[in-house]
Amino acid sequence: MSDRLDRIVSAALRAGAAIMAIYDGCIEAETKSDGSPVTQADRLAEAILLEALGVDFPDIPVIAEEEAAAGRIPDVGERFFLVDPLDGTREFIGRNGEFTVNVGLIEAGAPRLGVIYAPCLSRVFAADGASCWQGEVLDGAIVERRAMRVRAAPAEPVTVASRSHATPETARWLTRHAIRHVACRGSSLKFCLLAAGEADLYPRFGRTMEWDIAAGHAILKGAGGLVTTPEGEPLRYGKRDQNFANGDFIALGDPALLRLLR
Repeated sequence: MSDRLDRIVSAALRAGAAIMAIYDGCIEAETKSDGSPVTQADRLAEAILLEALGVDFPDIPVIAEEEAAAGRIPDVGERFFLVDPLDGTREFIGRNGEFTVNVGLIEAGAPRLGVIYAPCLSRVFAADGASCWQGEVLDGAIVERRAMRVRAAPAEPVTVASRSHATPETARWLTRHAIRHVACRGSSLKFCLLAAGEADLYPRFGRTMEWDIAAGHAILKGAGGLVTTPEGEPLRYGKRDQNFANGDFIALGDPALLRLLR
C-alpha cells in the first residue's frame, strides 16, 4: 500500500479504537440542529483524524462532519479530504455494530482515495486508484489483506439498503425494478459490500452529505463499480452552494447494471 494510504489507514484504526472504548462503556447522545444524533465518540474520533491529517497532509484542507455542523468549514480547492468520524451514529447508539470511520480524498470533484474502518467487525477497506483491498484487524493491526473486485451481476442482483433511512422512494424503485433480494445495512458498509462482491446494488433516495459517501464511493470505484445519479450522471463533490449535500444516487457493483437506470 502507498505511504499516503498507509498513514490514513493508521489514523482510521486509531479513531476506531477510541470509538470502541466508548462503545464498550456509557454512550451519551445529543441531538444536533438537523435532528441527527451525535455522541462523544463522534467528536473524539474526529479530533484524532483531524490531528493526524493535519500533521501528515498540512496542505490539504479537511471538511469534517462535526466541524461542519459547528459552522467551521474551510475554503477548499481542487483537492480536499471529507471525513465522517463515525458514520452510522444511530447504529452505534443501538449497538448493532454497523458503524464506520470514513476518510475520503477528493480531487477535481471526484473521489480519488477512500478508507473505511468498521471497528466492531474488525474489517478495513481501502482504495487509492492503484489498489483496492480489504483487511482483517487484530489488536489494532492489519493481519490479513486481500484485493477486492466487484462481482459480475447475477440474474437476480442483491440490493443493500439503508437500515436507518428507508424512504418510500427507495421502496418504489425496488418495486419498479422487481428487486426481490434486499438486505438492510447501516453506514458506509453498503458500499463496501458491493466492492467486496457480496452485494450488487445500493439505491439511495434521500438526503446524504458528501462526507457520508466519499470514502465508500472511492472504494467502490477502485473495485470496478460506480456511483451515479438516477439519470446516469456522475456524482460530483465540492458542492458548497448546496452545503455539501448530495441528491439521490445509485451505487452499482457491475457497471452492466446501468441497464436498470434506463
